[in-house]
Parts: sequence; structure tokens; C-alpha cells
Amino acid sequence: MLSRIADALFWLNRYMERADGLLRVVYTHYTLTLDKDVGGDLNWRPLLELFAGDGTESVALLENNTAESIRRLLLDTTNSNSLKVIVTKARENARGVQDHITKEVWEAVNGMYHLVGSKDMENRLMGSGALGAMEQLSQYCVIYTGITDITMPRGVGWYFMNLGKYVERSFETLLLAESQFRLLANQMEEAKDIVNWKYLLLALSGYELHLKTYRSAHYNLNVLHQVLLNEDFPHSLLYSLTRLERHLKSVIKQNHTKDNEGLMRFFGRLISRVRYMETEELRGQALEEFFVTFRMDLFQFNKHLNQLFFSYA
Repeated sequence: MLSRIADALFWLNRYMERADGLLRVVYTHYTLTLDKDVGGDLNWRPLLELFAGDGTESVALLENNTAESIRRLLLDTTNSNSLKVIVTKARENARGVQDHITKEVWEAVNGMYHLVGSKDMENRLMGSGALGAMEQLSQYCVIYTGITDITMPRGVGWYFMNLGKYVERSFETLLLAESQFRLLANQMEEAKDIVNWKYLLLALSGYELHLKTYRSAHYNLNVLHQVLLNEDFPHSLLYSLTRLERHLKSVIKQNHTKDNEGLMRFFGRLISRVRYMETEELRGQALEEFFVTFRMDLFQFNKHLNQLFFSYA
């Protein structure tokens, strides 16, 4: 497979995974701002800082303006991380590899592109129909995921698509977990109610699973275990890394070189740090250091992956 084709497939899935994650976070944030008992004085500052790259002055102007914050996060084309920009990039990648994806996958991406760009969608997101509009957009992400899973042949293209998907999901989980634990100053010993973790768990689609799985009242450690180590939770770090490992092995098997073997060893050390980690050891400064160093190491892995397979300089 040509490197440009592999690159486009990788980024197609990565952008669609990013779109799904962004919609979940914005939807969760919006619903919690409506629930004063849970959200309290919750404003849009955390999301604007994470996904809009705004400076302090811009954040201050928007943080209490729900409609404008949603527009900035979902529709503003001057924000390189907005939903509209992300879906446009996904469509550009899909259009360039139409011979390597199924017709159904192309139609799913193209359909979401036209939906997010429609005037009707903009009016709904800016008005009282915002929740319904976000739900409809999220359904398109689910449709894309399902159609990709049931129509794409299990070849090298499929492996690269999944590398993109799980690299993005790993970064998403790390970013959201690091942000939430930082708000609590990484104080694992300080007792917290499950309500304090509702935002993070809902943003990762894990709140219901948490209530059904974890029976003790040690919510801090339970949440940390779920988002990092629970292999049955599709958005946990270990789950994503395990899938990454599987698809990386499949790609390397078909492109066996000394450099690729080195990449596999690098990733092996990376996943081992999570697989054999004890959550009780992550307290205070140790937890903060884990998030920072692991995110940087994952970035290095992604950089090496791009250099070896996509001919990036």
C-alpha cells in the first residue's frame, strides 16, 4: 500500500474518532450546565481551553455564553479543532482514498459533512434544539463506526484505520482524565462523591458501566482504574493500547523491517507501563507526572509511526 493511502486511512479514522469524542464532551458539558445541582457554576472555560486554543481574553468573553461557546467548538472554521473543520478534513481524506474504502463508508462521512455544514444544523445548535442537534450528529458518528466495522475488508487498510482510531482515543482519554484529576489537585486521598466524577465518566461513555461494575465507595481509585486499566471499558487507556498493539503487529507483519521491530519494542515498553501499573501508587505528584510523561511518550510513538509508514520528515 502506498504511504499516502495509508496516511489518509489513518487520519480518516482519527478525525472521525476525534469528532465523536468532541461531540460527547460538548453534549455532556451542555447537559450538566442545565443541571445546577450537578454543574453548579460550571462554565465553558475548560472546553474552550482544551479544544479551541483560545487565549485568556477570548475565553473570558465566551466562557459564560453557551450559544457562542457551542458555535466556537462545533462550527467555527477559524478553530482548527472545531467539529466542522474536523469532519471536513475527514471527508478530504476519504475522498482521496475512495478506491480503498467501501461506498457505505464514504456515504457516512459525506452525509455527516453535509449535515454539520447545513444552515438548519447551525440554527438548531444556536437555539433551543441544541441537544437534539448534537444527538443527531453523534448518531452519525455511531453510524460511521458501525458501517466501517461491517463493510471494510480486513486488510492492511483496515489496520491503518484502526491505528488512527486508537491513537486518537488514547490521547482523548489521557487528556480528559488529566484535566479532571488536575481540577481535584490529584489528591487521591481526599474523599470524593461519585458526582464529582460524573463529568469525566459521561464524557467517556462510562458512567453507567461504573455504577454497574464498581461496588465500593472508593470513587477516586475506582474511577482511576476504570479510565486507565479496565480492559472491558472501550474508552480506557489499556483497552485502546491493547487494540493498538494488535493492529500494529498486523501492520508490521506485512512490513517487516528492523526499524519496524524497534517501533514494536518501543510500544511494548509503553503498554507495559500501563498493563502492570498499580493505581494505588498514583497519588499526588506521581499521578500528575504519569499523565505528562505518558502523553509525551505516546506522542513520540505516534511520531515514529508517522515517520516509518507515512514518510513524514
